[in-house]
Amino acid sequence: MRNMHESIGRMSFDDLSAFIAVAETGSFRNAALRIGRDATILSRRVSHLESQLGVQLLSRTTRRVSLTEVGVIYSRRVRALLDELDSASREASNFAASAQGLLRISVPIAFGRLWVAPLLPSIMAAYPQMRFDARYIDRFVDVVAEGFDMAIRVGKLSDSTLRARKIASFKNILVASPNYLATHGTPETPADLEGHACLAFVRTYSSSDWILKKEKEKATVTPQGQLAADNSESLLIAAIHSAGIALLPDWLVSSAIKDGKLEVVMKEWQGADEGEVYAVMPPGQLTPTKTRVFVDEITTAIQNGWG
Repeated sequence: MRNMHESIGRMSFDDLSAFIAVAETGSFRNAALRIGRDATILSRRVSHLESQLGVQLLSRTTRRVSLTEVGVIYSRRVRALLDELDSASREASNFAASAQGLLRISVPIAFGRLWVAPLLPSIMAAYPQMRFDARYIDRFVDVVAEGFDMAIRVGKLSDSTLRARKIASFKNILVASPNYLATHGTPETPADLEGHACLAFVRTYSSSDWILKKEKEKATVTPQGQLAADNSESLLIAAIHSAGIALLPDWLVSSAIKDGKLEVVMKEWQGADEGEVYAVMPPGQLTPTKTRVFVDEITTAIQNGWG
């Protein structure tokens, strides 16, 4: 049994294709014309196949080539296998070329709720053969190990073997409610912020200081307020309810500013680091169509929404 398995393992697709071409055309010359290979190469491939099987598949004379009894049986089975392989290959290619199947995505909670969740219904309607498994997670998932097709990452992108596509850029701006500013006054310089309730966003193993810039100037402010949180939406809510001044992404506060719930403070000063939004995908040269169309859709929608 072991020897048989080893023989099968040494057979190549080219050996089988050469044999079928000769079996169906009746000669090495005609087979060579059909598949565009030299007749001597096809002869060697068929001989190699016979050697691995330990049987003679073809009877060769100077005038003609014909199938032996076992060759007839073997050719039928191999032809069926090659047809099935061709069908499977076409099916796989068609699947990869169309937007269908399950797309598993990971998105940050706040960004996903505001900018991805509202887009999903229209994307689902446009691509009815796609299914979505959306996980709203603030940690950086292991895209490969956890089986995600893609993840959206907000902020600076660390070095990685993952493929990344930039979706958009954003700025961090200072905001406060009109009521807070009416009660406590409007700061005009970074130094003025020291007398205000500043709402801090805290990260693990990272300083919560605000690094602000104005053209070529920079300033560092240590937030002094009653609230520090690792969730940007909680700071947004606190700012809207007049709890203080917050430094938040423009994509998060744009709606509240438009509705008059927040005002931009010190417009000439912004967070020193421009943020970016990326779609990250497993390593590899080919991007499945389902992933590509989804990234295209959200990129267009987000850029138009931020414009």
